[in-house]
Amino acid sequence: FHLFLMCAGEMGLKGDKGDTGLTGLKGDPGGRGPKGDKRGCLFGEKGQKGSMGEPGPQGPKGDMGVPGLNGTDGLPGAKGPKGDPGPPGKQGEPGPPGPHGPPGQRGMPGMKGTRGLKGAQGVRGFKGLKGEPAVQKRSAFSVGLFPSRSFPPPGLPIKFDKVIYNEEGHWDPHASKFNCTHGGVYVFSYYITVRNRPLRAALVVNGIRKLRTRDSLYGQDIDQASNMAVLRLSSALVFNVCSTSYCRDETKATYIT
Repeated sequence: FHLFLMCAGEMGLKGDKGDTGLTGLKGDPGGRGPKGDKRGCLFGEKGQKGSMGEPGPQGPKGDMGVPGLNGTDGLPGAKGPKGDPGPPGKQGEPGPPGPHGPPGQRGMPGMKGTRGLKGAQGVRGFKGLKGEPAVQKRSAFSVGLFPSRSFPPPGLPIKFDKVIYNEEGHWDPHASKFNCTHGGVYVFSYYITVRNRPLRAALVVNGIRKLRTRDSLYGQDIDQASNMAVLRLSSALVFNVCSTSYCRDETKATYIT
């Protein structure tokens, strides 16, 4: 039986290694001894583990650690309040055409458009039936004056008492004038035999002198005064020959085409 006593004395010199004794019973822990003297040794023998000391002051804040891994999703939160309306979005693609609506009321007539281009010549049509022959319009007369008749006073129509041609009946022998029935271009001509005195005659259309003839003759000589005119007349015009001075004898012939 070996008994080990621990005293609080100074550590003695290291003795010789003794024989290994038998394992003794575990004794009660002893109190903490005083710090021993190293006596020139760098490291002393390892002492017993001391009790936990008092908590020290809080140290400075350490560096930020490495971010951790993403955690699992939490439970859905409660529904929040309605947010403000966002900005208008872009215009979408046009949808398909809708069904036709009912016809509207007739609008006002628009302005006349510009004349279009000339179209292509159409297909020649079928030959028509033979028509009635055209009736050619004619109007002609020829009258004269007998030498025995006296010449009218100035400004009055010459009374032609000899009718040479008047099949259409456009010459009025009683009024001694021509009534234009068909409008068109006419040729008028007259020939007058002058004796002993000067002559002045005029071609009158509706009271307007269109043509004048003058022949100055004295004594026993005989002369011819004539004239011709091409005129465009409308229907309902009146034509005659008026004298503007005296003469002894006159012969007139007028033809209209």
